[in-house]
Amino acid sequence: MEGRKWEDLNKNILVNVLGRVGMESLLLDVPFVCKSWYKASREPQCWEHLIFPPYIKPDDIWEEESPDRGFAERLAMKYQENLSVFAFVKFIVNHSCGNATIIKLPGGCPEEALEYIANECPKLKILDVGSYNISINAIIPKFISKWKNLEMLKLGKFYLKEILPQIGLHCNNFIWLSAPYNYFHKDDASALVASLPKLEYLDLHGGGFEKEALLMILQGCKQLVHLDVRECFGFDDDDAEILELASHIPVFMCEGSMVLPDIEPASLQDRRLDHELFCDKINHDDCVYDLNFDFDDLFEDI
Repeated sequence: MEGRKWEDLNKNILVNVLGRVGMESLLLDVPFVCKSWYKASREPQCWEHLIFPPYIKPDDIWEEESPDRGFAERLAMKYQENLSVFAFVKFIVNHSCGNATIIKLPGGCPEEALEYIANECPKLKILDVGSYNISINAIIPKFISKWKNLEMLKLGKFYLKEILPQIGLHCNNFIWLSAPYNYFHKDDASALVASLPKLEYLDLHGGGFEKEALLMILQGCKQLVHLDVRECFGFDDDDAEILELASHIPVFMCEGSMVLPDIEPASLQDRRLDHELFCDKINHDDCVYDLNFDFDDLFEDI
């Protein structure tokens, strides 16, 4: 008996499968298999999870052996000199027809691309701004009101006091914030507690704290189930007061955190500024978001 052909697969099942193959295959492979796959790949349901590559242009990739080079080179071959980050983001977002729920931005994403996403993706639930888009963090506050379904946000270096009140005001389902490699003052912690008292997941690893700021978070965010403050400076990982206040949090990670030794208050400010400049240059894609996987694993698994 002749077996069933792939092109005869039920369209709804096919769309469900194709929505999981990733942007590169969905854009550059699937449409060329057969007519039925081409038609299925045009369905907006295939484009609900928009996980952009870190780089759109091969020239932006310094490492010859980078795993990101293949996709970028294929894009360059197809679109040649007409390819720009904004044009590509717009092209992909248009495929979703307003149905995108998850977006991870590419590096070098311009402000007009984020504005386009804000206007065209009202169903957005998860936004990863990326490690190389520090400049666009400044304009995020004015777009938050357009994402009323937002639940999760990953930022690089960011404008905390401007962003958090907007999230608290417009995003009733928001539970997950990742902002590693930042420095937290007491006023930052105050803004966090006041705006997001029901926050459940918080990742601030690799950053710096005024100890009082961490105490404010522990005392004010009573619904935290996951807090990652590993490898931070400003407090010791065996601080009894901190461990006591964090004892109600099912997953509390602070390993490797310490008070910097022999630093006077005046020089601590210089150390913080050096830390922030350093954080502008490093890749921090390894932030932990859930009990069993990090944020990038989330995108790989969907």
